[in-house]
Amino acid sequence: MLKPVKTKSIRAMGGHFAIVASKYNSLYVDAMLRAAKAEILRSGGTVKIVRVPGAYEIPVVAAKLAHQAADSQLSAIICLGVILRGATTHAQHIGEAVSNALAQIQIQHEIPVIHEVLLLENEQQARERCLDKKHNRGMEAAQTALEMARVMKSLG
Repeated sequence: MLKPVKTKSIRAMGGHFAIVASKYNSLYVDAMLRAAKAEILRSGGTVKIVRVPGAYEIPVVAAKLAHQAADSQLSAIICLGVILRGATTHAQHIGEAVSNALAQIQIQHEIPVIHEVLLLENEQQARERCLDKKHNRGMEAAQTALEMARVMKSLG
């Protein structure tokens, strides 16, 4: 059962955030993107959005942004995508490759990389996680990015 997204009281903190979003499955990804962008802007932050063809292309752009993070004063990178499982194992391979790459990027570059590239069984799950305002994973990703930016800033 999905838990409703709690609208957190966000004190204005500013910060610069990047969102890397897949164009594939755009109905769902666009809804997450809108929610994430709104949440960052509501906190007083700025947002740079980079669109890529599909989920598999997200890590290379996240790595480039992470590499440039010190110069751009980037606070966190949010990665958004939806992979729908099909009749083959292709979706599973894509999901694992993206997950492994994003974990490596954040460790190597010491910048939060928020992973909301969802591997879902069907469109019903996508609707529940992306189109429902009570459960929007884009909003959750932005809230996580804001919190991690605060944590990283406190570490100096």
